Amino acid sequence: MFGIALSAFMLVFGIFLKLTKNPGFARSKRFSWLFIILGIVTLVGKIIILNQKGEL
Repeated sequence: MFGIALSAFMLVFGIFLKLTKNPGFARSKRFSWLFIILGIVTLVGKIIILNQKGEL
């Protein structure tokens, strides 16, 4: 369950980086797509693995 929470956090953080107007995050905005894609892939992967194990 920790992996699902962590991947969901990465997805939310990537969306936050994409939408924020804060100048403090200006240098990190280019990593927003990386966090979004990584969060989606790991979230889907964890759900599939848990479903196959029968733990979901």
